[in-house]
Amino acid sequence: QVQLVESGGGLAQAGGSLRLSCAASGRTFSNYAMGWFRQAPGKEREFVARISRGGASTYYADSVQGRFTISRDNAKNTVYLQMNSLKAEDTAVFYCAAARALAPTTVRGYDYWGQGTQVTVSS
Repeated sequence: QVQLVESGGGLAQAGGSLRLSCAASGRTFSNYAMGWFRQAPGKEREFVARISRGGASTYYADSVQGRFTISRDNAKNTVYLQMNSLKAEDTAVFYCAAARALAPTTVRGYDYWGQGTQVTVSS
């Protein structure tokens, strides 16, 4: 089992920044690819970004490419999502997830999920 706890959500103005963190515990963190997803009210959960086990490979949804950066610190068992140039449409609950698979970008590809953290962007 892997336990994931997100933090860092909150209220930001359009054009502003937030940094999300996700602390993992339980199993060896570096054995898992990590991803961030988000879910807006009335919408399905969608992929945002993912990072490989060692951190060398990252991939982003088109909607956040160039604005968001995913990173990880395996010594601290933590994955981050730096969000810049926030837009009102980024408002959602953000979830981190851990995957045994190498580089998943779908909800089904992830095995463990955090409880989510709310991000609200005011325009």
